[in-house]
Amino acid sequence: MTRVEEITAAIAELPPDEIAQIRAWLEERAEAEWDAQIERDQQSGKLDSLVDRALAQDKAGHTRPL
Repeated sequence: MTRVEEITAAIAELPPDEIAQIRAWLEERAEAEWDAQIERDQQSGKLDSLVDRALAQDKAGHTRPL
């Protein structure tokens, strides 16, 4: 049995409130990983073309206020 299989089998035996705690922790972790990826992409310049495109569309009047 793999480590993941062992973990999922153990989770399957937990009461709902503890499963909810694990779900919340996983969601927080996923959000933190996403934020870190966005930060890396921003620092590396991967998002520059998207920013330039958005600014050009705004300058051309193709946007509206939020």
